[in-house]
Order: sequence, then structure tokens, then C-alpha cells
Amino acid sequence: MSRERKVHRSDICTGANGTSTRDIPPKERCLKTNNPDPFLFSLLPIDCQIHIFSFLSEVEKCTAALVCSDWSKLMRTPRLWRVADFMRLGAFLSGMGGVLVSARDFERWKEWVHQYSYHLMSRGASLLILRASFDLGDQRTKWADFLLKFLDHVHCGELQDLELNWTLTHLEPMDIYPPGSMAQICLAKTDQFNSFQTLFERLTRTSHKIRRMKLPFDWSDHSVFLLTQFQHLKTLELNYFWVFKGVRPETMQQLTKSLPNLKTLILQVLVPVKDLGVSYPLESKSLEFLDVSQSRGLVFNHLDLPSLKELRVKKTIRGIILSRRTRVALQTRWSCLYDLLKSGTPRLQVFNSHLLLPGWRTQSYLELSEVLLQSCYCIDHTDTWLL
Repeated sequence: MSRERKVHRSDICTGANGTSTRDIPPKERCLKTNNPDPFLFSLLPIDCQIHIFSFLSEVEKCTAALVCSDWSKLMRTPRLWRVADFMRLGAFLSGMGGVLVSARDFERWKEWVHQYSYHLMSRGASLLILRASFDLGDQRTKWADFLLKFLDHVHCGELQDLELNWTLTHLEPMDIYPPGSMAQICLAKTDQFNSFQTLFERLTRTSHKIRRMKLPFDWSDHSVFLLTQFQHLKTLELNYFWVFKGVRPETMQQLTKSLPNLKTLILQVLVPVKDLGVSYPLESKSLEFLDVSQSRGLVFNHLDLPSLKELRVKKTIRGIILSRRTRVALQTRWSCLYDLLKSGTPRLQVFNSHLLLPGWRTQSYLELSEVLLQSCYCIDHTDTWLL
């Protein structure tokens, strides 16, 4: 029995011409023997190898690059580096919003940001996702220049998901913003706005395939024009830029009409007191989900949303004291939200998490009336001297 085992091992280790299989390269050995090498990864097509590596985390990819020279070359494939997330707060903080930290921690985080960007740029990352939160008006740290340089050295042609807060740096030292006058604040906002438009113009040229976008928005005519260039947008979330920055009704209407593939729209619009009597039209043939519950003072005068299935809206009492005569004169100019929904949203099914009954358009009912009291600004649904 031991003799048979010995002969069997000899057959494996010696080829037909008497040569040892140990002298045969691993790939050929796998094909010429009946006992193939148990690790056949190197025999897979390159695209398959890259696809397998794509399931690794960034840290795991860097570790894999240390295995051998072939893997090191593979780890430099741009398609393996699809995510640039500058909102992870490095290795020492995670899962938090904007954070105030000590100056030392801020310097550590800034160093991590630059190392992380160099890591992605050196590999020519081909991004699908970009998440960043930097104050683009900060003249000391020059975050605007940093982001522009980063975009120059990575590939953004396939970028699909953009989350960019250009008004706030994710991590800030506690003493970075000393108290300033209103003129200084306005100047800082102008710097932010100008840097954002420069960056946004760059993205319209390189990343027109974006499908999801979340960012503060200034609602200027030029920014709206740039945003309408992203014709593949399906999900759009626009937050307020500054409490004193208003939105013109025709601008909002133009935006929603110009995005033919938009399915989900989340708006945070803070209507300033000077625009208290302004109401807004909204038109979109494709929109299915609309959330304006975080807005303040947003009143609609026209809705043309034939595909809308779900709506979230909340009335916000801002504490503005008006005389009854002034209040009534103002509210009589506002359309009832119920009437707008009946005529402009033929497919609406859910209103503020309330599943509408089949006959809701022909006759209101108690639950629907309660939802309207929480969401409609018209005189029939707001019996108070506060607006």
C-alpha cells in the first residue's frame, strides 16, 4: 500500500519525459497535472480579477497590493477606486455631521484629507460617488482650490452620486470663525457662492451623467441653468443657502420643468419675510415623490404633477404678528392646497404618510382634513393671528 502511494507521488512530480513538474511554471503545471494548483486566481481574465477586487474595502485593497507585484498593478486600476468620501472624518471620527474640534484635531483631519486625495489621484480614480463638505469661501484653507485640483486628477465621466456641502467644512476648529459684521458675513457668502459656481461649471463639463445630487443651492439664474444641464438627474435634494436669499417663483418652475427624468425632489426653501406674499408654481411630468416638509413659508399657487405618488409638506408658523385685516388680505391670495392636489396630482396616493382613500378628490374626510390643517396656509385651514 505504501508502495502504491509512493508511485502515485512519483507520477505527479515527474513528467512523461522525466522532467520534474517543479521546474514547470505554475500556470503550465496547473494544466499539465491532475492535481492543479489550488489557487487559480491568476488564471482568471483581468476583468474578472478586477471585479472580484471591487468587493474589497479601501483598506483591504491597499493590503492586497502588498501581496505581489501583479496585485499591486491591479490595485492601480481606476475602476477599483469608485468612491471619494471626504465626509468620513478620517480614522478617528465617523458617522457625525459638522463637528467643532480642537485645532490639533483639525490639523490631523486636514492632513488625512490631503493624503486621501493624493491616494485617489495617484490611482487615477474613476469615481461613481463623491461626498464632500468644505467651506469653499474659506480663504485660509483654500478648499475651493483643493477640490478643483482633485477633480483635475481623477475621472468623473461616470460620476452618478454627488453630495456636496459647499457652505460648511465638515470638521472645524472651535475658534476659526470670530464674530463678524453683517458686511463681513455677506462678503463670505459671496466668496462661497462664486467658488461654488466655478466648481459647478466644471462638473457640468465632466460629470453630466449624475443621477443623484444633494447640495445647498443659491437659486441664482446661472446656478439654475447649470443644474438643468444634468439631464440624467433622478433624485435631487436642494437645501437652503442663506436665510436672506429668496427664490423667484419662475425660477423654481423653470428648474422642475427642465429635468425630464426627475423622480424624487426634496426642497428646503426658507422664504424670507420680505417675500411673505409670494406663492410658487411647480410643474414636472416625471416627478413621483416630493418632500417640502423642511421648507418654511413655501406656498403653492399651481401644481402640474401628473406622475406624483407621494407628497410631504408641513406648514411652519413663523411667529409673524399681523392684524386680522392684513392677514385675511394675504391669505385670500393663497390657493387651497386641497384644490391644487385635486386638479394637479391625478395619481397621488400618499399625503404626509397618510394613505388617501379612493374618493378623496370628490369628498374630504376627517383624517384628510387633519392633514390639511397641518400643511395648508389658506384662510380655511389657518385660523390664527400668527403666520
